[in-house]
Amino acid sequence: MTESIGDIDTLEKHFGEPIELALAVMLDSLDKFHKQYIERSPFACIATSDASGQPTISPKGDAPGFIKIIDDNTLLMPDRIGNNKVESFHNLVENPKMGLIFMIPGLRETLRISGEAAITTDQKYLKACQVGKTPVRTGLLIKVSKVYFHCGKAMIRSRLWDEESKAKTGELASFGEILKEEARINESKENMENHLEEVYEKELY
Repeated sequence: MTESIGDIDTLEKHFGEPIELALAVMLDSLDKFHKQYIERSPFACIATSDASGQPTISPKGDAPGFIKIIDDNTLLMPDRIGNNKVESFHNLVENPKMGLIFMIPGLRETLRISGEAAITTDQKYLKACQVGKTPVRTGLLIKVSKVYFHCGKAMIRSRLWDEESKAKTGELASFGEILKEEARINESKENMENHLEEVYEKELY
């Protein structure tokens, strides 16, 4: 049997006291630095879990500032065209607690937010998120309860933004090839790739 940690007391003794500076920057509302980061960020991941605690994480990306700041404790995330599995929405109906991590390409530090989210269809909010002629039908109103910047150690270790870290063409199976095999689709890999490119070109908004 492997050694493990199964209670809070053992956990805290194992790691020791939290770094004071890390605790000091954990705030309960957005300040000017948080807002500046959100307004410049084109990418975030949202973490949710259902009533049983089963989690999922979903990437969200758009033009910088696509997640709108309503006030010091409220954000609006528009829902773009997707696959209609709406896993995050299902989870939030059962359990409104959620987390976000924002990234800006080239920056080592990230921004983390915890809070609760409600699904909105109110055009009073969603109109501001519209791109082109397609209305935004749904979004999330996020009530912020905890927000803080996270240091850049993970980015430094992973070399995420380094040019030489990028995957080379052909190094991995293409998404079209993966879909064809996993979904057992009777189409050529080329047709699947062409279909995906058409989706990417015409169904972003």
